[in-house]
Amino acid sequence: MDWDAVIPNLAPDHAAQLAGLPSRVVLKGSILFRPGDPAQGFVLVLQGRVEVHLTGPTGREIMLYAVEPGQSCVQTTLGLLGGELYTGEALAATDAQIVIIPKAMFLAQMDSDPGFRSFVLQAFARRMQDVTRLLERVAFGRVEGRLAGALLDLAEGLEVQATQTELAARIGSAREVVSRRLDAFSRAGWVETDRGSVRILDPLALRHLASEAM
Repeated sequence: MDWDAVIPNLAPDHAAQLAGLPSRVVLKGSILFRPGDPAQGFVLVLQGRVEVHLTGPTGREIMLYAVEPGQSCVQTTLGLLGGELYTGEALAATDAQIVIIPKAMFLAQMDSDPGFRSFVLQAFARRMQDVTRLLERVAFGRVEGRLAGALLDLAEGLEVQATQTELAARIGSAREVVSRRLDAFSRAGWVETDRGSVRILDPLALRHLASEAM
């Protein structure tokens, strides 16, 4: 693996250390950590997608963010640098290939390698911006716009493979609310719904609605 392509400006000896770490495949649906777990290492996603969710006392979920190749998990960074336990749950949304940098190696490289430290802190800052934007959308954005944006983000072609519960977690709402909004979208001729899937019929209408939630 070309670690310089993954983390630019690594010191050569640290790149060699990372090159000795094994990668592993995690299957879709695998849980990487749960609330209350300590952070054991810094996870780098090489392929696939990992999603981090928070679950409230009532069982309602919200997806905080997704970790894709080149991105980081803010909860893991907080756990390694600040000793915080995980408050969310991470699971593989697709089959994924990951590398775990052990805690001791992570902390040593943070202390001694400016290139590695810059990568971690810049990735942390970008992720915090993502979380802030999510809070803004949930606090101030209309549900219809958030749902429209989620459908467009998840669409492969014009098909969205997601349950109403998954969509609700993604936009920070309840499944019943998503169900009612999808029914309204369907009556407007914007989507067709089926069990576990949504077909987008009018992407322009959804883009206009999503722009109002930005």
